[in-house]
Amino acid sequence: MHLRPLCSIAVLGLTLAACGGAPEPAAEAPATAEEKPMSTAQAAPESSLIPRDVLFGNPERAAVRLSPDGEHLAWLAPKDGVLNVWVAPVGKLGEARAVTNDSKRGIRQYQWAYDDKHLLFLQDVGGDENWHVYKVELETLETTDLTPHDGARAQLNGLSDKKPGVALISHNARNKQLFDLYAVDLASGESTLLFQNDAGYIGYVTDRQLTPRFAQRFQPDGSMAWFEFADGAPKAEPWLVVPQADSMTTGLAGFDASGDVLYLLDSRERDTGAFFTIDLKSGEKTLVGEDPRADVNDVLAHPTSGAIQAWSSNYTRVEWRFTDPAVKADFEVLAGVARGEIEVTSRTLDDKTWTVAFIGDDGPVKYYTYDRAAKKATFLFVNRPALEKETLARMYPTVIDARDGLELVSYYTLPPEADAEGKAKQPLPMVLMVHGGPWARDSWGYDPYHQWLADRGYAVLSVNFRGSTGFGKTFVNAGDKQWAGKMHDDLLDAVKWAVDQGITTADKVAIMGGSYGGYATLVGLTFTPDVFACGVDIVGPSNIRTLLSTIPPYWAPMVQLFKQRVGDHTTEEGKAFLDARSPLTRVDAIKKPLLIGQGANDPRVKQSESDQIVAAMQKKGIPVTYVLFPDEGHGFARPQNRLAFNAVTEKFLQACLGGRAQPIGSDFDGSSIQVPAGADALEGVAEKLPKAPAAPAAPAEGAAPAGG
Repeated sequence: MHLRPLCSIAVLGLTLAACGGAPEPAAEAPATAEEKPMSTAQAAPESSLIPRDVLFGNPERAAVRLSPDGEHLAWLAPKDGVLNVWVAPVGKLGEARAVTNDSKRGIRQYQWAYDDKHLLFLQDVGGDENWHVYKVELETLETTDLTPHDGARAQLNGLSDKKPGVALISHNARNKQLFDLYAVDLASGESTLLFQNDAGYIGYVTDRQLTPRFAQRFQPDGSMAWFEFADGAPKAEPWLVVPQADSMTTGLAGFDASGDVLYLLDSRERDTGAFFTIDLKSGEKTLVGEDPRADVNDVLAHPTSGAIQAWSSNYTRVEWRFTDPAVKADFEVLAGVARGEIEVTSRTLDDKTWTVAFIGDDGPVKYYTYDRAAKKATFLFVNRPALEKETLARMYPTVIDARDGLELVSYYTLPPEADAEGKAKQPLPMVLMVHGGPWARDSWGYDPYHQWLADRGYAVLSVNFRGSTGFGKTFVNAGDKQWAGKMHDDLLDAVKWAVDQGITTADKVAIMGGSYGGYATLVGLTFTPDVFACGVDIVGPSNIRTLLSTIPPYWAPMVQLFKQRVGDHTTEEGKAFLDARSPLTRVDAIKKPLLIGQGANDPRVKQSESDQIVAAMQKKGIPVTYVLFPDEGHGFARPQNRLAFNAVTEKFLQACLGGRAQPIGSDFDGSSIQVPAGADALEGVAEKLPKAPAAPAAPAEGAAPAGG
């Protein structure tokens, strides 16, 4: 059981499932013999660079899961170059066969049904995030769309061993703003309406009988209310009302098998989210675990009883604590199997066998099966075998003090040849990687972007700025209405820390990120134009007001979250505030190179967000390179597009910071890449494009003009 009590809120985050990162090189004078770029850890020649396809191509195998009966093993692997679900009998990997046949974007989300006869997976079209839920019958390999509603978004809400032939699915086919809840018979595909949502509910909590028990809804004051079901519908009065200050760190998280014990993550009367059980018959509330530094972020529950056996939190690293001595003994055995953090990815219903992933920082993910009775782990495979031939870098956690005393948990990586046990042998050009969300976080572990950039000679720094999640309500609430404010100050404080530590110098820092991280990049180049040498914005909003005015319809019931945490786009005062925090209104300040990447089908950050800042820069004669993918959404899911964008990014960063770069080679092949602006600014890009660049971007209808 993974703890996601606020799963409905998670869809709000401007985050990237997969993303790939500047202006005219002429803006920077070429180095003279007396003024050479600082060291970029050039001990390794370009011929020894880790190939981009090793880092950003499809994994060989990933997402390993046992069937509930323990007879079969499933994973994701390429079929004809596209990720599909494969299944093999346990112990007979050589008999694996692909059971799905996706030929476009690749499957990234799947689950076993408890009947052991079906697998369920989600897929959208071109990155539009209108997910459909599909079933595949393992015996016949017949695939059926369980939610065949054009333009609708479906969600898989629940599966249970108590009703193995049923899936709970919600979708917004009836009303694009609201999700109705259905029970779907897996054998026939027939859907039965369980609850019609006419009151703005944003999510449901169901029990092991797949019965709806609670529905959640934002209140006008920003609090989160949870309504208990009675006679098939939520009661009029809420069972629980969580204040706005606690709404991101408090929520219901499911039930045990009896349906009488409710799980609750709760930060009220404390700072971090602690894990509790509530006996609904007696009302007794019992603390299971808490960490004063970080929210409880995951729990292990027995696969049939639902009893909590272990829980974890993540401050700088994941730490597990145990309520079941037997599970503690299992983890002690596993700790001696391989280096890295332990993730139990699946368990059989009889709990005799687990699949376990070991996640390190300087190598591929290692997968094992684990026999609990024998206390024996059996190696399966790694997700990217080619990485084992490469020299990879270490990731170091550190805590940086913000100017007002907040602790910013951060992670940095140095090129192996420049790394003296976490100290830089000499200052390096640095890339500040800013995560999306902003209600998300960076964590320790293998990161392809850290490895890629370090291999090219850069130091890399990722910062959990205020507003990031996982560190308690004080920390997340400190980000309220601080876009381009104190959230940006945190990034500047992190850059100063890196300079003070001798990791980099103040004139050789690039900023790069996706979604909110793309916005932060634009803020860096407009609000503090002298701090960063260049920036890479991936699907980042350029005007917060137009961003909030074009949200997907199914975010409408959650708009209060944005109003209170970002700003109110519906009042004149709020519009003025948001414009003042928007990079588009400060385009005149841009004087450093900028690279922008965008998916044309992005439902969260519309293409117009990139179009309008590109058009404003072009109008003012400010150089920009703009890369567009017509078959992508909020991030670049197709590996061909990731490779293409990162090939451009590599050339861009080399022109800006002087690091190493792998030739573009064939990395545009199979990609839909278009470069509407600035293709000629980067060496080798224009001639490698599969077709002529598209016409320059035009400003989106209704977009706010530069300058406000």
